[in-house]
Amino acid sequence: MRDFLILTLLLLCLEGLPQSKKARSRAVPASAPSVQTLSIEELKKVQAVLETSLGNIVIEFFPDKATAHVNYFAGLVKSGFYTGTTFHRVILHGIVQAGDPLSKDPTKKALYGSGGLKKLKAEFNDTHHVRGTVSAVLLPGDPNSAGSQFFICVSDQPQLDGKYTAWGHVVEGMEVVDKISAIPADSNQLAQQRIEIKHAILRPIPPPQPIPFAEASKEEMKNFRVVLETSLGKIELELFPDAAPEHVRNFLRLAKVGLYDNTVWHRVVPGFVVQGGDLSTRTEPVTPEQMAKFVKDLKMEISELKHEKGTLSMARGDAPDSASTSFFICLAPQPTLDGKYTVFGKVVSGLDVVDKMGSVPTFDNEKPKERIDLIRAEVTEVRR
Repeated sequence: MRDFLILTLLLLCLEGLPQSKKARSRAVPASAPSVQTLSIEELKKVQAVLETSLGNIVIEFFPDKATAHVNYFAGLVKSGFYTGTTFHRVILHGIVQAGDPLSKDPTKKALYGSGGLKKLKAEFNDTHHVRGTVSAVLLPGDPNSAGSQFFICVSDQPQLDGKYTAWGHVVEGMEVVDKISAIPADSNQLAQQRIEIKHAILRPIPPPQPIPFAEASKEEMKNFRVVLETSLGKIELELFPDAAPEHVRNFLRLAKVGLYDNTVWHRVVPGFVVQGGDLSTRTEPVTPEQMAKFVKDLKMEISELKHEKGTLSMARGDAPDSASTSFFICLAPQPTLDGKYTVFGKVVSGLDVVDKMGSVPTFDNEKPKERIDLIRAEVTEVRR
């Protein structure tokens, strides 16, 4: 029953149904200046950046699938049409909706959802409405009523496939879309907070950013250390790429892109280890896109290195090749771990900080009673 209600609300939201009977009786056409259209090849080379009050959302297009819709949206962006409009309608974990020119005026909230429609004929296609898909809002029962309004799927919405024109997808900023989705809404799914599009631009698609350390050799990785800034002090780590190159590469990468920042040291076992790197403890949740791009299981890289005091080693589950992000530092020699866990570094400065961590009182589940923050993991280059 709950899923049926969510689906019903979602379909109502996407059909541009306004809040009042007066608004329901008509749709307000978009008033858009004439802008030179772009070719399919030109549209493939640009992306739209929506600068919102909660952060930036970057959209790329499917001009082969919905040429008219993409050109119409791109023209509106170039003309400045979207500046001052809002994400006016939200469904938690469902969709977010924007693009109504009436949303520029807070006094016209009763009409939100009715503006800017009836400009485009349907271009239904085989694109799936998955997380991040951008699609056109319609009037109820009128497939040829799209216009300036669009919605973004926060989660997969397969029931919308073939019924709405999907014309783009979010390539950056899904964490912003998630935030918008979580804004409280009234009984008509109208957002109770103004999430404004402050500026919208078209820009050339930038070249893909390389994944840090993806191609770094063992010799190159020897030139880097990681400094862990914690709430109890700093810990500097030397890394051992000769012994565990993929573990070092993984650790450097996660530190470089900031995924270890604002996590906590979640496990303390006095006289044994302190453990951190659990990304589920992060203040700002890791997005599914970040997980897919940067987090993977690692094959064990066992060497003759021992688990001494200050040794940096990788935590894992029962499966030998299940290490991914969580790591530990030994508080004392631990010979029972030798040959079973991957040693990939050691503490070269800040052992006193590690000892402070090891003395923090814990609950029965080894969770510290006092929060120990890993504020930042900074990759530094060693001068030789």
